[in-house]
Amino acid sequence: MIFSGSTGLSGRVVDNVFFYILIICVFLLGLITFLMVYFVIRYRREKHPNPADIEGSTWLEITWTIIPTLIVLTMFYYGLTGFEFLKKVPPGAMVVKVVARQWSWLFQYENGIQDTELRVPVGKPVKLLLTSQDVIHGFYAPAFRIKQDVVPGMTNTLWFQPTEVGTFDVMCSQYCGLEHSHMFSKIVVLSQEEFTKWYQTKK
Repeated sequence: MIFSGSTGLSGRVVDNVFFYILIICVFLLGLITFLMVYFVIRYRREKHPNPADIEGSTWLEITWTIIPTLIVLTMFYYGLTGFEFLKKVPPGAMVVKVVARQWSWLFQYENGIQDTELRVPVGKPVKLLLTSQDVIHGFYAPAFRIKQDVVPGMTNTLWFQPTEVGTFDVMCSQYCGLEHSHMFSKIVVLSQEEFTKWYQTKK
């Protein structure tokens, strides 16, 4: 995730939460490592052969309880708001049915178009209705930071909103048989004009 670029509103939300937590973790790792090395050197046996007993500090204990609690609560808050954003489909989203099968994807549009690639207009939210014809698959679009299991006999929902024109990978995230590693497709994000032309031509 760190080295692969993200796109879309979902990518921005997920990356913001990820890097917020990463920065805090790196800072705490550096701080703890520094203090550990400092105390090992500062209070080594050669310098303090007869160390004095140290009494506990109530305020220190309160401080190192409150600060980590606040940090964890902020992580929880950002994670929860991001989760709620990703679960709430915006009104007016374009609906596409996604059918998974060994070992390919089929995208069905409201006007009857069927395609093996998902073509969508830039700037418009897209609601995916995911179902499987055989075994459990996983719809995974890494650039958009979205992933959802695709289960036989039920329909799961996923949405995203592209923010730039381009072509992005889709793959299966659940092992689904011998050709699992070849179960790839593409999300092709077009300008509104290009998408409208394609959509009308395919009718």
